[in-house]
Amino acid sequence: MKILIVSDSHGRMNNLIKVIDKVKPIDLMLHLGDFEGNEDLIREIAPCNVEMVSGNNDYYTNLEKEKVIKLGNHTVFLAHGHRYGVNFRTDYIKEAALEHKADIAIFGHTHRPLIDLSGSVWTINPGSISQPRQEGAVPTFIIMDIDKDGRAHFTLNYLK
Repeated sequence: MKILIVSDSHGRMNNLIKVIDKVKPIDLMLHLGDFEGNEDLIREIAPCNVEMVSGNNDYYTNLEKEKVIKLGNHTVFLAHGHRYGVNFRTDYIKEAALEHKADIAIFGHTHRPLIDLSGSVWTINPGSISQPRQEGAVPTFIIMDIDKDGRAHFTLNYLK
């Protein structure tokens, strides 16, 4: 199973369209918030099912702020991250994931990518598809592959 993970598009769809074209076919897309009113358009352009959670800039949406999904052998906690202080540390979002019996926490908000596979809860952040803040300021996304045994593998990608 091939899963595209993105966050923080902030209403700018051009990079998301480029990424989808670059990586398709995909089986699922995860958007971790700050889509700023474009949830219907995101579902329209995605060639697969989409799971989304709302972010701190998603004011007029009924989408959940967090959700738990099953992917392969993993239980995954999805949240934008702003409610868990992820700009400073990942401890709180890891605790929330554990409360939901999840072994992976996927979040956005920081606009900086992260793949941390240490500890009992892995933390994954695709960075921002439109407003990157890491050194080099290149938009990023993550491809999550679920292998035939149900194990997750993550690859950080840069949109060039």
